[in-house]
Formats: sequence, structure tokens, C-alpha cells
Amino acid sequence: MSLDGRTLKIWALRLALVVAWLASWELTATYWIDPFFYSKPSLVWQKLVEWFVLGTSQGTIWEQIEVTLEEAVFGFVLGSVAGVMLGILLGQKPVLADIFSPFIKAANAVPRIVLASLFVIWFGLIGQTSKIATAFVLVFFAVFFNAFQGAREVDKNLVNNARILGASPFQILTTIVVPSATSWILASLHSAFGFALIGAVVGEVVGADKGLGLLINRSQGNFDSAGIYAGMIVVTVLALVAEWVLTALEKRLLKWRPPSASTDTQV
Repeated sequence: MSLDGRTLKIWALRLALVVAWLASWELTATYWIDPFFYSKPSLVWQKLVEWFVLGTSQGTIWEQIEVTLEEAVFGFVLGSVAGVMLGILLGQKPVLADIFSPFIKAANAVPRIVLASLFVIWFGLIGQTSKIATAFVLVFFAVFFNAFQGAREVDKNLVNNARILGASPFQILTTIVVPSATSWILASLHSAFGFALIGAVVGEVVGADKGLGLLINRSQGNFDSAGIYAGMIVVTVLALVAEWVLTALEKRLLKWRPPSASTDTQV
């Protein structure tokens, strides 16, 4: 089967699964379970149409999307930069890694919802700072551990040969360590933006005056399950678009890498 034929078949099967799932949900919620608690696709669709056509109780849906995206992007950028820098530093400095290892593991073990509550107290309920801080924490650890492992996986013989040839530590870092860790770092970025969105939404659920998380929280308070599902769908679409952008960026940055069989299928 050609690549185009295989792609069409895969998309057809995906569409069939989605249609079967939505149809079974609609029928079940209509005849067997209470749609007040579980909602159903038709009600979720009505809620989405209402948000995008008439707006929400907090303003237009585009304003809520913009606020959440701003928080997620700032948290993603700051967390990624900090995670890459500290991960590569500790990956190249075993002594520092041994010193800070228990503290980093302890910080990573703290539940994020607890941190989100603390950030609201520290930075205030109104504004984006507490949500950016929550997104930052989720992104930082996701990127840090991959950057750390990528820096440790650098070929030691290659580094030693570069030192013999007179390369400075900065030249070794920029021409050997960072390129070698790039695949690890980019792999973490795929999930990191999803974590940034989660952090922004969780921060908004804990306390906010704008954003998709606030819409989800208000829907929960009003026992509006359709609103909760609608908010989840909007967040999911944003995450999928970001994944597409990051995949395109990864392909552009890794043109030098020979193709492998694993690149045909991505999860």
C-alpha cells in the first residue's frame, strides 16, 4: 500500500473510532444515563457554539484562550530555558549533580496543585503571575531531566579528543554537548507545552479572573458538565496545534539526522 493510501486508511479508521465513540455516548446519555451528570456530545456542541458565537460569562472565548495561551507560553519558555541550562550544567558536572540531586527529586515530588495554591498566596489571585509560575514548574522538571540525561550521554571520547585539539570548555559545550543533547531536549518539549497548558489551567481553576480554567471551574460550580467538556476540548485543540508546531520545528532543526524507522510512527 502506498504512503498516501496508508495515511488515508489510518485517518478513516480514526474518524470511524471517533464517530462510534460519540454515537455511543449520545445514545447512552439519551436512553440509559442522566445527561445532567454525564452530558452528551450534542450538549457539548451547543456549549461550544454558545461560547464562540455569543461569548462566555467572562467575555469572549477568544479572550479566555488568549489569557491561557499567554500564561502557557511564558511558563513554557521560561521553564524550558531554565530546565535546559540547569540540566546541561548538572549533566556535565557530576559533583554538582550529586549535591543537588536529593533536593531536585524532593521538589519534583511536591504535588503541583499544592504549589498552585501557594503561588496564588505569594503572587495574588488576580493576574497571570501565579499561573505562569505553575506552568513553569511543570515544564521545568519535564525538560530538566531530559536535558540532564542528554548531557550525560555525550560521547566522552569525543569530548576528550576535542580537549586534546585545544577546544575551550565553551566550544565543547556549544559544538558537542548541546547538539548531542538536542534530540533529548526536543523530545521533552513535545510533552512540555502540554504540561504548560495544564499548569496554566490548574492555576486558573485554583484562582483567576480570566482564562479557560476559570470557565471550567465556573462550569463545575454550576454543575454544567457540558461546559467542563467544552473547556477540555478547547484546551486539547490548543495542545494539538502546539504539538504540530513543535513537530515541524523539530524536523527543521534535525535535518542533519538520518531518517529512522521509528520516525514513521509517532505517539
